[in-house]
Amino acid sequence: MTDAEVTTLTSRAVVTSLPTEHGTFRMLGYDGAGGLGHVALVLGDVATGGLDGLAPLVRVHSECLTGDALGSRRCDCGEQLDAALREIGREGRGVLVYMRGHEGRGIGLLAKLHAYALQDAGVDTVDANLQLGYPADARDYADAAAILRDLDATRIRLLSANPEKAERLTELGIEVVARQGLPVADRPENAFYLTTKRLRMRHDTIATTDSWAASVAGRVPVRAAGTDADLLDRYGPLVAAGTRLTIAQLGQSADGFIAARTGDAEFVTGAEDREHLHRLRALVDAVVVGAGTVVADDPRLTVRAVPGRPPTRVVLDPRARIPAGSRLLRAADAPTLWFVAEDAGVPEASAHVEVVRLPAGPVGFAPAAVLAELHRRGLGRVLVEGGGRTVSSFLADGLLDRLFLTTAPVLIGDGVPGIRFTGSDRMADALSAPVRRFVLGPDICTEFDLAAVRLT
Repeated sequence: MTDAEVTTLTSRAVVTSLPTEHGTFRMLGYDGAGGLGHVALVLGDVATGGLDGLAPLVRVHSECLTGDALGSRRCDCGEQLDAALREIGREGRGVLVYMRGHEGRGIGLLAKLHAYALQDAGVDTVDANLQLGYPADARDYADAAAILRDLDATRIRLLSANPEKAERLTELGIEVVARQGLPVADRPENAFYLTTKRLRMRHDTIATTDSWAASVAGRVPVRAAGTDADLLDRYGPLVAAGTRLTIAQLGQSADGFIAARTGDAEFVTGAEDREHLHRLRALVDAVVVGAGTVVADDPRLTVRAVPGRPPTRVVLDPRARIPAGSRLLRAADAPTLWFVAEDAGVPEASAHVEVVRLPAGPVGFAPAAVLAELHRRGLGRVLVEGGGRTVSSFLADGLLDRLFLTTAPVLIGDGVPGIRFTGSDRMADALSAPVRRFVLGPDICTEFDLAAVRLT
């Protein structure tokens, strides 16, 4: 299909506004779908090349009367719709294209209800469509591509767990630079439906690493503090991020210090932030700290504040200077990797500690080399926890997908600095990324989506 054919499939008919709990959207009506019409909800400047080239969030949502309007739990459509608007509203920029004529994956409302009746008898959602003489998925995305072209949103970050949707849009000339799932919990009523989509239609599977991660995914009741919705909203994107993820967490004072000038850091941030840190540990395979953090704080780096399996502990110590009595080296409550330079002298270590030798430069190990070694060992989800120099080195090298920076309402005045890297001469060139913010007791946590910037 040529560009001209795509753009003539549908045309803009009306523009108005729609205030919602997630923000006030421009609402654009388009003809198409046999007279039913389509709708695009637009927030901010979504044109390709705008806003420093950052591709906008886009959800192409298929009409679902039962889920979107009637609150059905046989599917997750209504919750996906709400989650998409919430993500776009939070970022302040994006598009939701609401596709009429997509009911029942394109077979129509009454046919979908006939498929429901077959599912009641134990037939899965794919075979139900096939038994009725329809394709498993009859949706056409040409109108969606035409609408995105009309909005000049031809380079997008797609909110979808369905890889075929991204492929179909790509075939129609829309560049999908990233695809991310929405944090929506599975429910007992839709478990069979969602499992079928994952097994037979290539939809993403949310991989969980421990019991708490499973609770975030909605598979067991959340027993920790906070409501299910709060936890799912905060951590669901991390659960759904797949097997390769590099995140960092740092707590600092309002004036940018992670410890007093004596090195005392107990405690800069409050108990809620420490619980948040333990939740991050429970969602990763490995937690990384520098030798300075071990010398100053003697951390355990385990999961104690929430249910979960402790990650592999990784200490970056080129000169092998951490004390032999450090808890990481003594306590066998988690596997520990001790990264040292190739020529460093290392005392005999306990059985739970493995010495890993890497080439070291004047400022230590190359962060990319550290990640490569962890990935080689199957440790794909990594949390860089401290200290400031270690987190800053991974940030400066462009290796972080997310950065959680918690600010406490305290002024230290002079101390150990937090994030530091070679900056820019102009504010216009400062590092900027989409953010989310969470209140953690007296502290404010800002989550920077650095992967979104890296994709531009």
